[in-house]
Amino acid sequence: MDIIFSVLTLIGSIGFFLYGMMKMSDALQKVAGEKMRNILATMTSNPLKRILTGAFVTSVIQSSSATTVMIVSFVNAGLMTLTQSIGVIMGANIGTTATAWIISLLGFKADIASLALPIIAFGIPMMMLKSKKRKTMGELLIGFALLFLGLSFMKANVPDLGKNPAILSFLQSYTNGGMLSVLLFVAVGTILTMIIQSSSATVALTLIMCANGWITFDLAAAMVLGENIGTTITANIAAMVANVSARRAALAHTVFNIFGVVWVLILYRPFLNMVASVSDMVGAGNPFEKNTNITISLSLFHSMFNIINTFVMVWFTKYIVKTVTKLIKQKDTGEEIFRLRYITTGMMSTAALSLQQAKLEINLYAKRCMRMFSIVRDMFSGNEPEKFDEQFARIEKYEDISDRIEVEIANYIAKVSEGDLSELNVHRVQGMYKIIDEIESIADSAYNLARTLKRKNENKIEFDSTMTKDLNDMFDIVQKALDIMNNNLEKGFTQLSEIHNAYECEKDINVKRSQLRDKHILNIENGKYSYSAGTVYTDLINEAEKLGDYIINVSEAIFEISQRNDI
Repeated sequence: MDIIFSVLTLIGSIGFFLYGMMKMSDALQKVAGEKMRNILATMTSNPLKRILTGAFVTSVIQSSSATTVMIVSFVNAGLMTLTQSIGVIMGANIGTTATAWIISLLGFKADIASLALPIIAFGIPMMMLKSKKRKTMGELLIGFALLFLGLSFMKANVPDLGKNPAILSFLQSYTNGGMLSVLLFVAVGTILTMIIQSSSATVALTLIMCANGWITFDLAAAMVLGENIGTTITANIAAMVANVSARRAALAHTVFNIFGVVWVLILYRPFLNMVASVSDMVGAGNPFEKNTNITISLSLFHSMFNIINTFVMVWFTKYIVKTVTKLIKQKDTGEEIFRLRYITTGMMSTAALSLQQAKLEINLYAKRCMRMFSIVRDMFSGNEPEKFDEQFARIEKYEDISDRIEVEIANYIAKVSEGDLSELNVHRVQGMYKIIDEIESIADSAYNLARTLKRKNENKIEFDSTMTKDLNDMFDIVQKALDIMNNNLEKGFTQLSEIHNAYECEKDINVKRSQLRDKHILNIENGKYSYSAGTVYTDLINEAEKLGDYIINVSEAIFEISQRNDI
């Protein structure tokens, strides 16, 4: 019973540490999250920037898992390419070593736990304030205090090997196997991290075990290597519901860490000797000898491994891309319709060329939002519930992605406008802002149509053949308007001489809307269908008419630019 109680106490201590880490990380992300997301989305133009960005963001928010999950979401949204994501993930591995240094420098040298309750005394009143910023700061203080309380509990509850010779005997049978023992502890570190879902907690546990003499430095280092593999599970879980590119990014994290661990294991003894030499040089002593600060040496190993591994593996980025691309193949499902293509490489040499890139991206953005309307039409005509749910999920995802892409294009245009622009280019920039806003509204409208169809399905509402035909007629006109809009975008800002066809189509949509509305009133009075069916029917008609308004606004904005004889 004593052993069971000790194990449960240790697990509870780890849980306490994890909760503190989670609270602190969440608070840090609330304080700096949006800025960190902006940094991640923009600072990826070259490999060095990607590495530094990943390291900086992870050091600030104290969670490599949070960073990699953000990266996966950006890749899923098309805001970051697979190659860019790999560089940031490499940097995140460096940033995550900051936790080990905090623990080894503060958690072992200073009695931070004794200050935990006074820190909480400051944090609790702050959490009761109305100000969100002060509440978050209170959460940060409490998370910090709980983190070190948890660490203190972990240190106190790691088994005392001197009083438990049976445990020592059990461990000794697995610690003298040379390289087999090293591989075993790599596996232990991997499995522990996968179970605990936090490399920080496993690193803290490893530091305590090493400091208490439970395991030797070389086996503790092996556990750290395993923790680098185990920590990749979070991003892979997050990517399970994402698109192919996001799943590849998550897998790239695993591949990168596995390859890193493999080459270090091949050079294990020389690498450990190098770390020992550096540790001795900085005054921490040789970790293979007694009376040395072994936790500093282990933190040094953690940092040196991740830094050297990153600057070795960065040269093999293209091979990592090829590997994950082969392992996760693209299926022809149409899911990969949203991705920035033209403005991911940064600014061009002149404002005119940069705006041309933006124009190409806008045209692509429009096509992809138009695709959402095609999916809505498939949903309207389909009868398979499973397919309907799958299509609605795609619409929901694409609507969210369209919001992000609008912001990315707008940010790019804003950067262009910071330069010295001619009067014509100033008007062009203004027109582009209006166009992307209206295109995003088209995506919103398609999403609203999908939601209305979902409501129809959930309430088991049936349309008769006349209602179905009338709505298809309306959708046909809207589709024609979208095709005209797309054609106008293709003609560009210099070749569009008139938009009469766009106006005619908009007029047809309005006339059709009025006809169907009048017809609907008569049908309700004559009891041809239920009021609930009529409500859904009119909601679809009205949303289709709104969609027509957004479409004509795009053509008008293009025409306004072309009338100014822009480039």
